[in-house]
Amino acid sequence: MNPLGYRAGSTFVHVLDVRIKFAVLLLVSLSVVNAGALHLAALLCGQMVLLACLGISFTSILSDLRPLFVLLALVFGVRGFTMPGEVLLDLHWVTFSRQGAAAGALIVGRMLLVVLLGMTLVITTRPTEIKAAVEWFLKPFPGIPRGRIGTMLGLLLRLIPLLTAQGGETMDAQRARGVENRKNPIYRLTWFAIPFLRRSFAAVDRLSMAMEARCYTDERSAPPLSFARRDWLVLTVGLFYTVIVLII
Repeated sequence: MNPLGYRAGSTFVHVLDVRIKFAVLLLVSLSVVNAGALHLAALLCGQMVLLACLGISFTSILSDLRPLFVLLALVFGVRGFTMPGEVLLDLHWVTFSRQGAAAGALIVGRMLLVVLLGMTLVITTRPTEIKAAVEWFLKPFPGIPRGRIGTMLGLLLRLIPLLTAQGGETMDAQRARGVENRKNPIYRLTWFAIPFLRRSFAAVDRLSMAMEARCYTDERSAPPLSFARRDWLVLTVGLFYTVIVLII
């Protein structure tokens, strides 16, 4: 199971209207900009508990979002080494400050929370519903090919888990051949990238040919979207929460 793909379920988040999920994701992301350390820590803990209730373990998040954590570590390090303040680590030619570490931790926490919120949306929403919601949001704007944009987004959501799985299979194949024992990182990267890209392009070609063979068009019947009382309640709570956080 891949945490970047949809998982069927009947939880409260699953049954919410996808447009409300998008709105709440936007509202919480806006409120995170003004969130302090304690507030951000509480939101992260709550989000991790929600993902655990959805069947996503902490170890799987660490494993499958490894490139993201490398980026977050880089952001944290750059902030700590470039912001002046009380010195925690002196390397003669550069210093790591306490104020930079605090600011970097806030930035990393905000970025991580937004990613986890987006992961929750993807896990609890079918790609067809996300496509329908994107088309619904773009409907008031004339001249925009909303059907094509929705199709591209739906294909992207379907291909991300496939590419992640193919990357894992390629790495396993390289380990079985002892490639990781080579000390040259350029050699290891080359022998990983070439077969991975070849398999990825082949999968995309097969998908495009299958869509053409079935006479696929952008104008397709979208799943019905309807608001319920619980959707309006969640949206009201999200609006109230965002306003309070931004004011405080």
